[in-house]
Amino acid sequence: QVQLVESGGGLVQAGGSLRLSCAASGRTGSSYALGWFRQAPGKERDIVAAISWSGGTTYYADDVKGRFTISRDNAKNTVYLQMNSLKPEDTAVYYCAARTYSRSAYVRSYEYDYWGQGTQVTVSS
Repeated sequence: QVQLVESGGGLVQAGGSLRLSCAASGRTGSSYALGWFRQAPGKERDIVAAISWSGGTTYYADDVKGRFTISRDNAKNTVYLQMNSLKPEDTAVYYCAARTYSRSAYVRSYEYDYWGQGTQVTVSS
């Protein structure tokens, strides 16, 4: 089993910044992929960003490119999502996801094995 614990969500004004963190623990295996998804009320859970084991491959959804940055620290088993220039449409619950024994980056929710409990991000206009 793998446990993922997100932190860093909150309320911010439009144009502001937040940094989300997700700490992984348990049986992650020798390598694991990580991703951030988000789900707004009444909408599906969508990919925000993904990162490979080495950090050398990243993926961003079109609507966050240039504003969000995903990174990871394997020594700390932690993935980060730096969110800048936040917009009201970024309001959602943000989820961290992990795919064990994997070195690539993955963008589909069904490709991930484990999920965090989610953290709320609210951007006011």
